[in-house]
Amino acid sequence: MSTTFPIKNEQQLEKFKNYFLEERPIYRNYAMIILGLNTAFRIGDLLMLKWKDVYNEKSDCFKEHICIKEQKTGKERIVAINSSVLEVLTILQTNYHYHISTQYLFPSTRNPKNPLSRSQAFRIIREAAEHAGLEEHVSCHSLRKTFGYQAWKQGVPPAVLMDIYNHSSYRITKRYLCIEQDDRDKVYLEVRL
Repeated sequence: MSTTFPIKNEQQLEKFKNYFLEERPIYRNYAMIILGLNTAFRIGDLLMLKWKDVYNEKSDCFKEHICIKEQKTGKERIVAINSSVLEVLTILQTNYHYHISTQYLFPSTRNPKNPLSRSQAFRIIREAAEHAGLEEHVSCHSLRKTFGYQAWKQGVPPAVLMDIYNHSSYRITKRYLCIEQDDRDKVYLEVRL
């Protein structure tokens, strides 16, 4: 079994993110990728999201947070809905005209009453990755790892990432984010005292 990597290159990340928006418009697929990148949910949790998790019918507006109970850990996880997620949810709502609270955000094409399958989600991610020229192993878990890697690159403290991922040590988080020699080299080359 090969290791899953985060998407580190920003140009490739942009190409990956926008493939199902610009090259092959399928808004459900685009939304799945954007939500996966911005929430760091495991794919099983992401695919189980329903409209009631993101939209308040009484107030007729999107919620400020997504609250889920993680399948793997059984713990509650609360994630703020950022502007990227809000934008993609609006696109999804506008283009598909479905936002009944019990419907899945990412329904199966064959049976819209069911969520998208994990295997189909993997194929969607692989298609976008191939388009972006990503040679390293990219899978569903890459969305989660990319969030952490990019957050780390933007200066998010390791302790916060450890908490988000529920890791017991920074060493685990460092390995999870695939921090390698080229990342260390960049620090040495950019810091001039």
